[in-house]
Amino acid sequence: MRSVSFGFIFNRMVEYSSRSLDRTFGALADPTRRRLLAQLAKGGECVTDLARPHAMSLAAVSKHLIVLEKAGLVKRRRKGRVHWLALEAKPMQDAQAWIDRYRKFWEGNLDQFEKYLDKLQTKETKQDDDQ
Repeated sequence: MRSVSFGFIFNRMVEYSSRSLDRTFGALADPTRRRLLAQLAKGGECVTDLARPHAMSLAAVSKHLIVLEKAGLVKRRRKGRVHWLALEAKPMQDAQAWIDRYRKFWEGNLDQFEKYLDKLQTKETKQDDDQ
């Protein structure tokens, strides 16, 4: 029974992590949202200042900001009627960790493939020399 509850907890953690990554990558998939994040990387801004360089309505920019907020990529604070947003790094760090894990996997596979190709080439060269 104990291992079953551990498996349940583990699966829930994987599921949560997966949902978080889905939201992060989903938010980053849109070029407007990436531009908004690039603006925020320079420092916090209010919604109207963030919207100014984009050829869309304030309401449309607000919808993009809500997606970024739900993904945890930005934090909002209110000062009176003004909404200030700041970049939040944690979800991108998690996404980078996920990418790094697969990068190591692919680099390892590519290294093995390179060794295999070297071995084939050496074998072919030896056969050519023997003829």
